[in-house]
Amino acid sequence: MSPMALVDYATSAGVALLTLNDPPVNGYTHEMMKDLDAAILEARFDNDVHVIVITGHGEKFFCAGANISMLRESDPTFKYYFCLHANETLSRLEHTPKLCIAALNGHTVGGGLEIAMACDLRIARKGAGKIGLPEIALGVLPGTGGTQRLARLIGKSRAIQLMCEGQTFDFETALSYGLVNDVWETTSHDEFMDRILAYGHTFTLPDRAALAVGRIKRAVQTGFEVGLEQGLALERELQAELFASEDAREGLAAYMEKRKPIFQGK
Repeated sequence: MSPMALVDYATSAGVALLTLNDPPVNGYTHEMMKDLDAAILEARFDNDVHVIVITGHGEKFFCAGANISMLRESDPTFKYYFCLHANETLSRLEHTPKLCIAALNGHTVGGGLEIAMACDLRIARKGAGKIGLPEIALGVLPGTGGTQRLARLIGKSRAIQLMCEGQTFDFETALSYGLVNDVWETTSHDEFMDRILAYGHTFTLPDRAALAVGRIKRAVQTGFEVGLEQGLALERELQAELFASEDAREGLAAYMEKRKPIFQGK
């Protein structure tokens, strides 16, 4: 794998950790988005990886969104293709049949929240920062999926309100909106990350049927965007794939034999 200068990549026992690394705010440029794209593909093609965790470097920022200096200096054509590629990268994350967890270690604003919303789960460290989509203050809209994913997560009216007001708010408020799944209180950033990785490992082999986890994700992420009949058809196809797997046979046998299943991801 070629080195990724702006996204640190590491794996451990079935979990790939992707760290956005451009201090002090981990704002993303086209170069960082290309590195993130490469890291997502690396995790996708690694058969030993079943869970992807995305976080930010340091203790203050998950990601502050697109690098404003880059946007000021670039022409409209570059801005358009920059947004297009960023959208493609986040869609690739959504389409990868492996569970993706955003570990919100600090401020998660603008495009940073857009990255987090493309993940399947969002878990925040209590008191670590603010969250929101304040692009209205720049005279633009959240253009890396923000208008679409926020509305799908919390409903149209609340999403319009939050984006038009442009306010940032704490993680507990985000939890009440359904924007994050959980807020964890920890004594340190290291403790938060250790707990995140331990949580990620609960979705890996041999204790959890990682094939089924990935296809649950696929069924929801893809099926939610089509009509009910098409979604049900996709669900049936994914279920047929799982019924033909060794893991399903093991799961059914373990149930009948009243023992703990040992899954192999096959």
